[in-house]
Amino acid sequence: MTPQRVTLITLGVYDLARSRAFYEALGWVPAEAQEGVVFYQIHGAVLGLFGRAALAKDQGRPDARLGTGAMTLAQNFPSEAEVDAAWEAAVAAGATPLKKPEKVFWGGYSGYYADPDGHVWEVAMNPFWPLAEDGSLNISRAADVP
Repeated sequence: MTPQRVTLITLGVYDLARSRAFYEALGWVPAEAQEGVVFYQIHGAVLGLFGRAALAKDQGRPDARLGTGAMTLAQNFPSEAEVDAAWEAAVAAGATPLKKPEKVFWGGYSGYYADPDGHVWEVAMNPFWPLAEDGSLNISRAADVP
């Protein structure tokens, strides 16, 4: 089994009901929900929403102030129009617009928003990384790297 993988991404949230409503407004469907946590199945992994205080306690550091914005989650799309639609849907669902999608220096097209808890998402179209039919991304295939 390769160690170079991620199977679960957990976002600490202030208000689970608000965050769940935001992601579901984007069309995300919960795969499982329990008291205080909800999980969404994504391509080959799971995205979880978990209360911040409970997440800090689960990490063994109950007094920690968990931050946001130091990393970016991203969704790539096959066209600029789909990037625009995803960004607009997120803003309509309550995201904070950070950067409206635009052509960028590296040759693609991207924009950023923050979810209701400040977790930053990029929506992008990268002409150098073609997506598979199911929307998955494999950059080794795009660059012909073994």
